[in-house]
Amino acid sequence: MNKTSTPSIDSIERQWYLVDAQDQTLGRLATEVASILRGKNKPTFTPHLDTGDFVVVVNAEKIRVTGNKAEQKLYRRHSGRPGGMKVETFNALKNRLPERIVEKAIKGMLPHNALGRQLFRKLKVYRGSEHPHAAQKPQALTINSSSGLVK
Repeated sequence: MNKTSTPSIDSIERQWYLVDAQDQTLGRLATEVASILRGKNKPTFTPHLDTGDFVVVVNAEKIRVTGNKAEQKLYRRHSGRPGGMKVETFNALKNRLPERIVEKAIKGMLPHNALGRQLFRKLKVYRGSEHPHAAQKPQALTINSSSGLVK
């Protein structure tokens, strides 16, 4: 009988990927990025370990959604105080903080526990095409809307 091998923390190879969100559909981009953050694209994937890679998403302000979501989709946040709920539409949040839209979509697709919080720290989202991670030499990763990842 074969034994299941668990990779040691030292043996996990971390890559940096650069994803351009221009004209990408929000949900399709988020599923692929969440999969990379978890490490599901690697043969050493282990559900309870952080085996994933770092992802830098640029051009967050150019993300798009289908249908009427631009006017109808709502983002809620609460300050914790009585009457402290703030509600904002997709378009309003896109004008104010487009990075938050991408972050929230990807965070919702990660595990909702300590592992998910650790994975979320490896996501970097920026407005515009400039980012401060050039020293890590991220590989460009194009996400094809029909079939998923293309390296």
